[in-house]
Amino acid sequence: MANSPREWTEGSAVRLDRQDPYLRLQSVTIFVRDLEKSLSFYVDQLGFQLVLDARIQPDRRFVTVAPPDGTANLTLVAPEPNSEQCKLIGQPTHVTFVTEDVIAKYREWSKRGVRFQFAPRLKRLKYEVHVRAAHPSDPSAPGTEHAPIWGGVFTRFKDLDGNSFSLVSFDEVTHAVEAQRRALAEWLESERRATQEIEIAKQVQARLFPQTKPPLKSLEYAGLCIQARKVGGDYYDFLSLGGGRVGFVIGDISGKGIAAALLMANLQANLRSQCAIALDQPQRLLCSVNQLFCDNTPDGAFATLFFAEYDDTACRLRYANCGHLPALVLHSDNTVQRLEATATVLGIFKEWDCEIGECQLCPGDTLALYTDGITESYNSDDEQFGEQRLIDALQRHRECSSQVCLASIVDEVQRFSPHEQHDDITLIIAKHVGS
Repeated sequence: MANSPREWTEGSAVRLDRQDPYLRLQSVTIFVRDLEKSLSFYVDQLGFQLVLDARIQPDRRFVTVAPPDGTANLTLVAPEPNSEQCKLIGQPTHVTFVTEDVIAKYREWSKRGVRFQFAPRLKRLKYEVHVRAAHPSDPSAPGTEHAPIWGGVFTRFKDLDGNSFSLVSFDEVTHAVEAQRRALAEWLESERRATQEIEIAKQVQARLFPQTKPPLKSLEYAGLCIQARKVGGDYYDFLSLGGGRVGFVIGDISGKGIAAALLMANLQANLRSQCAIALDQPQRLLCSVNQLFCDNTPDGAFATLFFAEYDDTACRLRYANCGHLPALVLHSDNTVQRLEATATVLGIFKEWDCEIGECQLCPGDTLALYTDGITESYNSDDEQFGEQRLIDALQRHRECSSQVCLASIVDEVQRFSPHEQHDDITLIIAKHVGS
């Protein structure tokens, strides 16, 4: 008990620089008469764990046990009869176990039949802490701190063979364990709050997706977003633009998790607050949204976006593809039209403009808007689902309703890529059903 308790409370750590090789105590050998009985004592009565049970020869066996905490092990060995090692059985081992509460362990182990040599005793010692002076040439620099006093409680116990061990506790050990408990409790509480906050964020973000669908006579449509995490950066929306017009929006925000979700909410708010402009000037709407996105988001944040305004009377689609994946139009004659980019991404350039494209939809046509969580899903062979598989799936399900078609395609993507989902999966399907 002469060493500073600081030496007992500080744990070893793996060093990254490799300059000082890792080193710790592996095990201490304890000689016993009967391995099975001794193993039962250490495991059942002391609560140790079995680490290793090995045979080095057909008739030579040893077992290693360890207390619940720490890294040092005890290796139990039954020596050959009449060997020199036999004389070491039943002797003081000079092994010391440290606990935060000797009294509690004393009572617990006594009930299990462990033999103690005396009841726990209190002992107080002084020790010096030697520190290296910052400047050795400075005679005023102290070389030794004031000697503090610490208290310890100790006792000794024996195993079945009379091998004796010390059981001690130090004030600083108890304080350190309590500090670790508090830190762990605070960490668990922090994790609980973070999980709760993420769950709230998930519920809030779910409300940002469209809750209703503006009615259309000529078009039947559905949308879905399955996030890879609790919250994500994919965005889709159905905007009522008035005058028999509906806006279809799909976007992908840079980044993942909470940061992307916040940017997604910002983009959604900008679009919905400015969508009145879209009735006659969709180009002006998107310029305004880009300006607001640049002003309200950090440098480096951006979003790809596909905006389409559908006129229910004329069955005409006016669209802007802002750096997004091309939308697909499957015409009733089985031809496929790709609606390519007409502008760069949102949020990078304040001086920004876009072109507006047009597409006529006819009865039997299908429109698909999607994010890269669909086409860039990988299978076990590192193949992407890809655009062509999406087109094939759309053609297979062209006679189904948009909702059934959407669900079937998402199911195909998830079966193609059954491992952990790495990106949000977002899809809008719209089918022209005639006026």
